[in-house]
Amino acid sequence: MIAPVSSEGIRQSLAGFRSEREHDWKAFEDLIARAEKRSPKTLTDEELLSLPVLYRSTLSSLSVARATSLDSALIAYLEALCLRGYFYLYGARRGLIERIADFFVHDWPDAIRSLWRETLVSVALILVGFVAGFRLVAADKTWYDAIIPGGLAAGRGPDATAEWLRQGLYDGGDGDLSTFAAYLFTHNVEVSILAFALGFALAVPTVLLILMNGCILGAMFYVFWSKGLGYEFGAWLSIHGSTELLAICIAGAAGMRIGTRIVFPGPLSRIKAAATAGRVAASAMVGVAIMLLAAGLLEGFGRQLITADGLRYLIGAVFLALWGAYFYLVQAETGHGKS
Repeated sequence: MIAPVSSEGIRQSLAGFRSEREHDWKAFEDLIARAEKRSPKTLTDEELLSLPVLYRSTLSSLSVARATSLDSALIAYLEALCLRGYFYLYGARRGLIERIADFFVHDWPDAIRSLWRETLVSVALILVGFVAGFRLVAADKTWYDAIIPGGLAAGRGPDATAEWLRQGLYDGGDGDLSTFAAYLFTHNVEVSILAFALGFALAVPTVLLILMNGCILGAMFYVFWSKGLGYEFGAWLSIHGSTELLAICIAGAAGMRIGTRIVFPGPLSRIKAAATAGRVAASAMVGVAIMLLAAGLLEGFGRQLITADGLRYLIGAVFLALWGAYFYLVQAETGHGKS
């Protein structure tokens, strides 16, 4: 029969365990603290090489402490030290600049490429809504007031004169036009946020919002087209609209990704599928905010300073090409895309 170990024997065993290994723990803790507070560059080559050795020694000590049921406080200390060592040795240690650079180089374009199917659906919905809005107002002008919010219309309805509409397109200092453009930008920001936020509702509100935005564009375009100003209105809109509308389509794509993953989770659980889709969608939406900011700057300065139709179309086309190249061409060979 094995005699029970006395409390004195346990204390001696613990003391011997500490005296034998504590030096390594303290050395490891000191190196980690110095590297965390300052920089790994403050460590010598010998100290850097000793880090993984001391980490493995600390892990071994933790294993022994758990197996022999030593002091619980010591076990907690070793667990915390091993966790710090793991995150320092194997975790991603990046500064703010590196994280921002990684977002622009990988996270944002990868997220957009991952959403290419949903983005195409959003573009198709915009076009369908555009045609529907145009045809509805062309068939019955009373549809205009039903489609266009009062603040967005700002008097630009089917009864407006061609001269008044033309003046608004080219007079950069026109207060009514500035108010109208600001309202249009605010409206599109709201649509982008809602299209993303409501995606969890099986993407149905997202689809309706994108369709409605297309209807608004179609109805407004009809008013200018019917007065012989369709080309001019397209130029006015394109200088910032190419960026703004693409941002809306991407926001809609992000919302659809979440909604469709909830309905069709595949081999994952619905919660896990939604969480995975949410990470991709969140990266895309941070980019959408940047795009909307760029569109606001283009609208605020370019629209007022540039009045030549051809140049307006050129600027819109150039920005659309730049976004397309950035999202779908420049980083396509890296293979970091997320599905």
